Amino acid sequence: MKIRILFCASLVLILLGTTFPAMAALPAQTTPIPSPTPGPDGRIIYTVQSGDTLWSIAALSGIPLDELRTLNGLAPDAVIAPGDEIFLGLGGPTTAIPNALPTATPMPAGPTTTPEIGYGVFCVILYEDINGDAIRQEEEPSIPGGAISISNATGTVSITEDTLSGLEHFCTTEIEEGDYTITVGIPNGYNPTTEFSAAIVLNPGDETYLDFGAQKNSVTIAEAPAPIGEGPSPTLGIIGIAVILLGIGLGLYAFFIRR
Repeated sequence: MKIRILFCASLVLILLGTTFPAMAALPAQTTPIPSPTPGPDGRIIYTVQSGDTLWSIAALSGIPLDELRTLNGLAPDAVIAPGDEIFLGLGGPTTAIPNALPTATPMPAGPTTTPEIGYGVFCVILYEDINGDAIRQEEEPSIPGGAISISNATGTVSITEDTLSGLEHFCTTEIEEGDYTITVGIPNGYNPTTEFSAAIVLNPGDETYLDFGAQKNSVTIAEAPAPIGEGPSPTLGIIGIAVILLGIGLGLYAFFIRR
C-alpha cells in the first residue's frame, strides 16, 4: 500500500513539473535620467553622468549643441566628465507650498517712511594701452579728445565729460546710488582694447574706478612724423649730386682731350 502511495505522489510531482513552466524573471528596470529642476536662483543645472556626452545632453534637453556649448563656454573639442555641471538655462525657482496658517487681523497701517538715498563716486579714465594687454599700467597716460558718459537707469543722473590728459581719472562728485551705464567715446586714430561700455551698480559709499583702454591703430602710427635725426639727410643728398656732376664733367673733359 505504501509503495502505491509513493508511486502516485511521484507521478503527480512529475506532471506538475512538466505542465507548469517556471516563471520568467522580471526584466531589470533601467534607472531614468533625473530631470534637472531650477535651483533657488532659477539656474537649471544638469550633473554629467557616466556615458553622457554633450550631444546626448543636448538631445535630451532639446537645446541645440552649439547653444549648449555657448551657455557653458565650451570649445568644440571640449570633453566632459562625470560630475561636471552643465548649465541648461533659467527657469522659475522651486518653492515649497507653505502649511496653511491662521490668518491674522492686519494692524492699521502706520505712516510710511521714505528710505534715505545713499551716494557714491565714479572715477573713469580712457588710457592709451601701449602694450595692448588690456590692463592699465601706472605709466600709461589718458587719451585726450575722447568722451565719457555716465547715466543711471531712472534718468535722474546724466553726465558727459571730455577725457582728461595726463595720468589722472575723471571723478564725479557724489551721485545717488543705483544702476548705471558708463560709456566712453574713443577719438579717431585709436582702436579699443577693452569693452567701451559697462553696467555698474553704485552702492552707498562706493568709489568705483573704471579703466577703458585704446591703442593707436596702424594708420596713425604710419602717419606719425619721423623723429628728428632719422631718415635721409639733405646734406648727403647734395654731396651725392655734386659727385655725380663732377663725374660727368671729368668724363666730358677726357672725351675732348682724346679728340
